Amino acid sequence: MKLVFLDRQTLAPTIELRAPGFPHRWQSHEETAPGQVLERLREADIAIVNKVRLDADTLAHLPRLKLIAIAATGSDNVDLAACRQAGIAVCNIRDYSRNSVPEHALALIMALNRNLHAYRASIAAGRWQQAGQFCYFDYPVRDLAGQTLGLIGYGTIARDLERLATALGMQVMVAARKGQAAGEGRLAFEEVLARADVLSLHCPLTDDTRHLIGPREFALMKPDVLLINVGRGGLVDEAALLAALENGTIGAAGFDVASAEPPAPDHPLMQALRHPNFILTPHIAWASQSAMQRLADQLIDNIEAFVAGREQNRLV
Repeated sequence: MKLVFLDRQTLAPTIELRAPGFPHRWQSHEETAPGQVLERLREADIAIVNKVRLDADTLAHLPRLKLIAIAATGSDNVDLAACRQAGIAVCNIRDYSRNSVPEHALALIMALNRNLHAYRASIAAGRWQQAGQFCYFDYPVRDLAGQTLGLIGYGTIARDLERLATALGMQVMVAARKGQAAGEGRLAFEEVLARADVLSLHCPLTDDTRHLIGPREFALMKPDVLLINVGRGGLVDEAALLAALENGTIGAAGFDVASAEPPAPDHPLMQALRHPNFILTPHIAWASQSAMQRLADQLIDNIEAFVAGREQNRLV
């Protein structure tokens, strides 16, 4: 079998990808532009992708393709319906970042809660010397203990963030899906928005969740709420977020994702960086060395399982 990895650079060069334990030909590309996908996959039996898009039109021209092994959990870059129709199996990676992503979300919460970014910038600008005493109080500092964390989405990562937050003395609420009634262990979506001191998004990006948070939702939140997004950029109307930061209608926001990655200089999240209460990181919440190695190992496990006729982490 021929295996082709279209975007190897999405894993750090320090991460080891072991050779699959079956006869194969391996071809790896650091990156692949849209116009190069067909040519590179034309003779492939197995495609490995992280962020490269594989749409229905592309898949229709790849009759030899048997498996798409996604080197990530999210699958919005692959047309699953087209794969199902064409008989192409798809698998993804699961639970590899259950430490890395919750810890990153918590780091954003703590940094914003204590205004670390704003204080660092003000010190660099000479504010401490201007204060003339041992400390100054330009930005509020809040304790996490006693605050309420609202979780939007409640998969493995959200549950692990809940565990960390509870250990720090936070109260946790879990939101029902937008438009659905509250149920056992879940509060109405709008109630969670209104009551949370910190809101953290952990949803997949689908037609139903795109712009889950927009102007109406920002209007329901507390004026000092912290909004954390380590899920997908499209979950939030980013222009509405920029407006909320500029109008002071939310307290702060920490994002690890954007609707376009990398974002252009005029992207709303890039514009938001002028505000000291906004932190943007380059989609690296998942990328601790140990998490990436688990991903790489599971990726090869998934491929070997498919070749051996076993279903493992299958989406299609």
